[in-house]
Amino acid sequence: MNLDLDQFNDIDFENVGGWPPLVKIVFAVLLAVCIFVASYFLFVSDAIDELNTVQNQEAALKTDFKSKYQLAANLKLYREQLAIMELQFAELLKMLPSQNEMPGLVDDITFVATDSGLKIDSLDWREEIQRDFYIEFPISMSVSGEYHELGQLVSGIAKLPRIVSLHDFVIKKTDDGALGMEILAKTYRFKEGASLPPEDSKGAKK
Repeated sequence: MNLDLDQFNDIDFENVGGWPPLVKIVFAVLLAVCIFVASYFLFVSDAIDELNTVQNQEAALKTDFKSKYQLAANLKLYREQLAIMELQFAELLKMLPSQNEMPGLVDDITFVATDSGLKIDSLDWREEIQRDFYIEFPISMSVSGEYHELGQLVSGIAKLPRIVSLHDFVIKKTDDGALGMEILAKTYRFKEGASLPPEDSKGAKK
């Protein structure tokens, strides 16, 4: 079919039916393209955006499901670990002195120091410190003696049946040639009715 461009001259839009066939075909194609483009932007693009959103949600749900499946698969192991942790926690609680045992604990520390051959210059309770689920009881100590006797003191306190931690060691030479040591001992007592910190409880539940 020969293309006669003269057919596009002097087109009468009021008499579409009288257009030449080639003109009708060209305008039909242009109209179809316009309808397709308008349909894409009005309907298809929104549907594609919604599809992408749903696909992203699907990927997130799959990841969440995989994580929960792994937790469920190891639930028995987690429960066993939780039971072991509870037993260990109960054993640690037994090592914390009760209020009635606090004076006796000072006596034990005094005995360890004197048994090590040290001279006790001072031994004083400091003000208790309230923590989230326990109370901290600092004991300020000042002793003097030989180097190996200081080591025996530290070793002896570590062997006490109650938990006592040692902090802030300061060792210096005294005027008589011996060694003087200032040390802060801390013991702890679990608050009655207190529970574990939120992060521990949350971790245990997992």
